[in-house]
Amino acid sequence: MVERVVATPQALALIEKLRDQHGAPLMFYQSHGCCDGSSPMCYLEGELSPGRYDLLIGTIGGCPFYVSESQWEHLKQRQLVIDVTQGSGASFSLEGPEGVSFVTGSRAYSAQEWQELQDQSS
Repeated sequence: MVERVVATPQALALIEKLRDQHGAPLMFYQSHGCCDGSSPMCYLEGELSPGRYDLLIGTIGGCPFYVSESQWEHLKQRQLVIDVTQGSGASFSLEGPEGVSFVTGSRAYSAQEWQELQDQSS
């Protein structure tokens, strides 16, 4: 099964560290906003309630990953790859105090993967 969102080993390690620090399940949300709003934001699960125009596109490290519907229209033809970079990013995201931030990269699907995704949607 082709995943719509995946995480690098560095991102998975940070997710595990944050889950251990906070002792609670986590969730991710990437909105269509400007600046930090277009970065993946990590929250305690339930701290942010996804709205009616937010889509659950998969999980990373066992954490649900939501994207705003309008943002998804621009991203859906590529697999999202969540990674970590040095430097504080989004001020409301849990990783901020660690001096790192989650970032979203992407890659094109192969023709076979794209067909599989189309078949899944049918």
